[in-house]
Amino acid sequence: MSETIVFGLCAAVVAGLGLYGAIVNPQPLRKILAFNLLGSGVFLFFGVVARRGAAAGFPGDPIPQALVITGVVVAFSATALALALLLRYFDATGSASLRDGAASNAGPESTDA
Repeated sequence: MSETIVFGLCAAVVAGLGLYGAIVNPQPLRKILAFNLLGSGVFLFFGVVARRGAAAGFPGDPIPQALVITGVVVAFSATALALALLLRYFDATGSASLRDGAASNAGPESTDA
């Protein structure tokens, strides 16, 4: 089995774990981490695509490499923004869970008079 196949399978496993975590976990912090794992799998897959041409004797394709570099920067920024929003939500509600915060903060629509 070649290196390209091994890295391709690893990319599929990492992306699959990230997708599973994003679907199954109800906690927002775990969803953020799962999306990061999913993105890492996609970045690894793009790296495999770029390396596949180099393994056949051709020079590596620079387009997937440039996409991965740009994607890492965007993913870092999006993660920082998501964590900042989660911290603001926690400060406002006292809970980091979306289900508990929505149930405990019924707001003015509540009919408990």
